[in-house]
Amino acid sequence: MTRVEFFFNVPDKLAKAAELCEKAVAKGRHLTIFTADEAMSESMQQQLWRHSEQSFLPSSTPHETESEFVAIILDSTGEKLLQDDVLINLQTQYPPFFSRFRYLVEMVGTEEVDKVAARARFRFYKDRGYEIKSTDVAA
Repeated sequence: MTRVEFFFNVPDKLAKAAELCEKAVAKGRHLTIFTADEAMSESMQQQLWRHSEQSFLPSSTPHETESEFVAIILDSTGEKLLQDDVLINLQTQYPPFFSRFRYLVEMVGTEEVDKVAARARFRFYKDRGYEIKSTDVAA
């Protein structure tokens, strides 16, 4: 069953996603970042490039690669999933394909509209029997 973790009160979701990617890639994990649109994918790619001077965080889109061995895939549609290890959701809705992944990360910003959408996603996962870990980034 997919492990679900929510990160609450995240002031910059792209920066937090890059931080989590750096840790996961160091452990040999493969990630898909489910972005809201192509513009967010581009911003996320820029964030990954400038995240750390000590590490290289290779990323691609499903349309640019046929290989599941690219460490980080940036995807706004979910039409061509290349791996099933870690999914970071940056959309306001739950990803309909989340259960094929081993680990799902949900990011919740500091704005009320984002929190309301996250509560709906939280209830969705909870109602289906998923155990959910919650981490308050502000704490």
